[in-house]
Amino acid sequence: MKKFLLISLMMFCAFTYANAQQKQADIKFDKTTIDLGTFPESSPVQKCTFKFTNTGNAPLIINQAVASCGCTVPEYTKEPIQPGKSGIINVTYNGKGKFPGYFKKTITIRTNGKSEMTRLYICGEMEEGK
Repeated sequence: MKKFLLISLMMFCAFTYANAQQKQADIKFDKTTIDLGTFPESSPVQKCTFKFTNTGNAPLIINQAVASCGCTVPEYTKEPIQPGKSGIINVTYNGKGKFPGYFKKTITIRTNGKSEMTRLYICGEMEEGK
């Protein structure tokens, strides 16, 4: 009888674990690169928005959004995103004090989803002021 109970308990735990693994969030971005285009050095602050959707079947939580440089600041949705719902990540680039020319910055997103890490990119060209 003890063996039967032990085997039943182990099977119950295995099925519960397998079922829990099936419910997982996943993040899908509309686009992963945004080109800010060309802008003058006199207007160095540029903003853009990345839109994403939780394509999984569990709430999505963004744990962290980190830019490759201090001149780029991401702001993201702090609340859990329910399955099928969307959220945004606003990114502000400040080129003040930076050399004019082409740039490409990376924003690394970490989530609780199947895709634990995603990289977003912004690029553009700041023209030298006259």
